[in-house]
Amino acid sequence: MRNRIYLSLAQMGGREQDFIREAFDTNWVVPLGPNVDAFESELADFIGQNRHVVALSAGTAAIHLGLVQLGVGRDDEVICQSFTFSASANPIAYQGARPVFVDSEPDTWNLSPALLEEAILDRKAKTGRYPKAIIPVHLYGMPAKMDEIAAVAARYGIPLMEDAAEAIGSEYRGRKCGTFGEFGALSFNGNKMITTSGGGALVCRTAEEAQRTKFFATQARENRPYYYHEHIGYNYRLSNVSAGIGRGQMLVLDAHIARRRAIHALYTRLLGDLPGIEVKQNPAPDFDSNFWLTCITVDPARFGSTADEIRVHLERENIESRLLWRPMHMQPVFAGCPAYTDGTSEAIFDRGLCLPSGSGLTDADIAAVTEEIRKLHKH
Repeated sequence: MRNRIYLSLAQMGGREQDFIREAFDTNWVVPLGPNVDAFESELADFIGQNRHVVALSAGTAAIHLGLVQLGVGRDDEVICQSFTFSASANPIAYQGARPVFVDSEPDTWNLSPALLEEAILDRKAKTGRYPKAIIPVHLYGMPAKMDEIAAVAARYGIPLMEDAAEAIGSEYRGRKCGTFGEFGALSFNGNKMITTSGGGALVCRTAEEAQRTKFFATQARENRPYYYHEHIGYNYRLSNVSAGIGRGQMLVLDAHIARRRAIHALYTRLLGDLPGIEVKQNPAPDFDSNFWLTCITVDPARFGSTADEIRVHLERENIESRLLWRPMHMQPVFAGCPAYTDGTSEAIFDRGLCLPSGSGLTDADIAAVTEEIRKLHKH
């Protein structure tokens, strides 16, 4: 049996332990410290657009604090892309608000601008209020159609809480994902482009927003000589030790992005002649995905097997793959939430599969994956 080929395993660059050791040597093992400050600064430089970045315990925490600062509260509605991981939608419920799910368009698999506008107008007609915020997602690293989405949001004065958890380094029209909304969320979970073991960050437009984020992330303690609280706070800050991992990862971020894109190009070449297999591509030159995960869609009638049959076969061969995110409007926990759908995400979910894409994988690993997929093609 071959060594296991994982979907997306963390890869260290070599300097992570230096920054961690520095934290221990200087006794900065508490939640804040020099590594946190430096990591935030390095992220801000990478993201650009004069943004301010606050390092947090998870991407979910980042979305949550973005919604807090946008004033989302009980009985509000927040529009959320349906085709996503549950962490995009759960923070809406944390605030006592209700998700309104909107389907995707087929070019990027992300939030449909046309259905977004339909949902906004229908919610206003039904509730008398516009939704409080909109959460577009850059799924699997593919940028959403942010110009069109932002234009719709601006028409009705609704702010964007951009979920770029899977998209660090991805660009739309030369601009980094995470910088189009009022806030943007990044994730450094163990399977992401870079990792801090866990962790995430909130991208803010202003220094004031960043300071407010830090306030809420450290239990919302007021500036008094004793503990005094006027707001509900959270324990969401990233530790100085974890930030040390992040600093080491920043040194290899560009290399990790380049490797994921090279892996995607290799899959495209090796699977390009297989009937019924389509490798998801950038839909136009405006889009530059980091290809965090390379995704395929499968036409069983032409290929001879379903996406799930491929997954099961790969698992037997000690290769990890994963079906696409099941849309949120299909999840039992969100049953009864309004949904504006046209079948796009359901159809993609039925046919899609994520292939091993970790930056530590070799060309031989990718060739092994594609060879196993080829075995299932029925001529």
